[in-house]
Amino acid sequence: MRIVVVCGAGASSTFAALRIRRAAEARGIAADVRAAGEQTLAEALAGADALLVGVHLVPQLGSVQQLALEASVPFAVLPDETRTLDGDAALDLAIAIAGARA
Repeated sequence: MRIVVVCGAGASSTFAALRIRRAAEARGIAADVRAAGEQTLAEALAGADALLVGVHLVPQLGSVQQLALEASVPFAVLPDETRTLDGDAALDLAIAIAGARA
């Protein structure tokens, strides 16, 4: 499973991606979790199964949503501040939206 986490510049998404990666490893789930900033999102979406969007990007959600639709990648907005994100909850969200596409 390939998960992309996006925030404005990619810094807080890096922390979220690490937490999600650790949660996947703890569960024995093979997951490629990558962080991206707005500027690198289109490239990062190639081959992705799920896109998780930092809540602070909601004002730009239209452009993020368009990129996700063009790449045929389901997306969801993360429920909490990305820096303090619970990796298990985010992994569950990614699995849910990726499964909805299948």
